[in-house]
Amino acid sequence: MDRLHELEVFVAVADAGSFAKAGVRLRLSPPAVTRAISALEDRLGARVFNRTTRSLTITDTGQRFLENAKRILGDLDMAEKDAVGETAVPHGHLSVTASVTFGRSALTPIVCAFLNQNPRISVSVLLLDRITKLIEEGIDVAVRIGPLPDSNLVAKKVGLVRRILVASPDYLARRGTPQSPADLRLHSMIAFTGLMPNREWRFMNGRSGQSVSFMPRLEINDAVSAIAAAEMGDGITIALSYMVADKIKDGRLVLVLDELTPPALPVNLVYAQSRLISPKIRAFVDFARPRLRTTLENLVIPSTDQKDLPPGPGRPSD
Repeated sequence: MDRLHELEVFVAVADAGSFAKAGVRLRLSPPAVTRAISALEDRLGARVFNRTTRSLTITDTGQRFLENAKRILGDLDMAEKDAVGETAVPHGHLSVTASVTFGRSALTPIVCAFLNQNPRISVSVLLLDRITKLIEEGIDVAVRIGPLPDSNLVAKKVGLVRRILVASPDYLARRGTPQSPADLRLHSMIAFTGLMPNREWRFMNGRSGQSVSFMPRLEINDAVSAIAAAEMGDGITIALSYMVADKIKDGRLVLVLDELTPPALPVNLVYAQSRLISPKIRAFVDFARPRLRTTLENLVIPSTDQKDLPPGPGRPSD
């Protein structure tokens, strides 16, 4: 049986989660789908699916093989289109993902500008506060904030963001400004779970990273809501610098313990590695990369001199 046919059937079954649904999609009979998968497993010497009469799950071997199978089929599709000149102008549907807050503030305006210049492309923007699996979830490009694990993804750096503590001037005037990480336990802390999953704040003490744990007065799984609560004077919260740059410049929020903030986090555009990059992906990355870099550069927050802030609770002023 043709090896390429086996790959096509395998990917279709993995995507559909069913032999029958894959057969309908490929216009193959159920026995033909079963024969293709059996031939693939015989050649690999391992099962790619665990199947019973009621369920179908992909095995670890199948999951590892799926990424390569999709890349091979994608490369072949691109090679065929390139041979007949279909790749001269970027076209088709593009799927892009980012975190909710970054997507709202930075990515969506860039996507809209990209669409205005590329009338043959449509885009789906998926905003999620979790790490997506690009290949498995059918996503073309992602914005990732933070260190990247080793993978087959290509990363294009667009800038840096900082993890910072902020509070309103009114709150600090009432409660005083923390002078050390331990002082945070004396304050009303607003924990954004995306950046404080263990109810702790990591800080730099010299060259080493340390952490301080606390019991938050308020815990929120949405960054915008946590920042809004801090702006209203309800406590101190953690945020990424791009989220609060405008509020700090306007004086609505103030940096806290800024000299102890941990190292900045990289921001990257990432996409699946392939010998033949889709023109629509290449066009979007080339368009978005300089614009994201400019956006992040405009949201840089300078360090604050902590001596100018009100003294912390129980501590004399200078």
